[in-house]
Amino acid sequence: MASAPQPGDRDTARVHVPKRLLDAMGDSPASAVRSWLDALPETVERQLAAWELTLERVPTPGGRHSLVALVQQADGTPAALKFPAPGPDSDHEGAALAHWNGWGAARLLRADPDTGALLIERLRDAVSLRSLPEPKALLEAAGTVRRLWVAPPEGHPFASVTGRTAEEREVLRALGTGAWAADARPLTDEALELREALPAEPPEEVLLHGDFRQGKVLAGERAPWLAVGPVPVVGERAYDLARLVLDRCEDLAAGPGPAAAARRRITKLADSLDVDRDRLRGWTLYRAVEAGLRRGAAGDRRRAELLLEFAGWL
Repeated sequence: MASAPQPGDRDTARVHVPKRLLDAMGDSPASAVRSWLDALPETVERQLAAWELTLERVPTPGGRHSLVALVQQADGTPAALKFPAPGPDSDHEGAALAHWNGWGAARLLRADPDTGALLIERLRDAVSLRSLPEPKALLEAAGTVRRLWVAPPEGHPFASVTGRTAEEREVLRALGTGAWAADARPLTDEALELREALPAEPPEEVLLHGDFRQGKVLAGERAPWLAVGPVPVVGERAYDLARLVLDRCEDLAAGPGPAAAARRRITKLADSLDVDRDRLRGWTLYRAVEAGLRRGAAGDRRRAELLLEFAGWL
């Protein structure tokens, strides 16, 4: 009779790096990233043994910038073991989750500064706010993101919205000169103008999720909905909320009066969260153009055109 799996058992902890992660990171010019990918299966197994975890599976297709393994702790409690790709901000997710301490986000259980591993409260990864009807999803999203907007910890490591968008500025200029983006140059120019104007006098400096959208809010046991996968940054709430405005933009495009519907969405979200409508409109346009140009440069023209069309509605 076969013995029961033991925590960290190498015979059961076979780690296969998902193809999506390999495709996204495999061509990275950074030698540290390539070395990280090559060593990842062994790194995961060492972490499983060190923290007495039993591997259940590595979900596929997975993410483009991290590997997540579903595990059980020694006491049988489920958890998620995450390994973010190395980079200047690779430790920021753990710092943000630790600061929120389960308030509006998945709780950080353990962190290993040497491997970058994060042991995180397990949520229902197959059930996100995108499974809800649009009005209900926006209502729940607003309630969740409100909890995340807190003062950052003293001496925090997080970038500012001003700093992050300053790094994007030259990228936007370069991408906007591409032949395929010729029709979008007026929008690119407006986005660059907004990038100069909006950070000049930010109304607040709070900790933001950075990539908040319906797909990043999962069903949980401790709370109905909790956020995951932050790309934390410090700045004004309108910047964070802009990404949520762009959610399900394909649904707006397929419906009647998409431009009016997009503006109503901005008004509704701004008013429900006490955010300035004009600043939310500006950051939404900026983030739509920035994301659209990047998608276009990566070859995803369909998504790029949709995002740029959305920016045009504003």
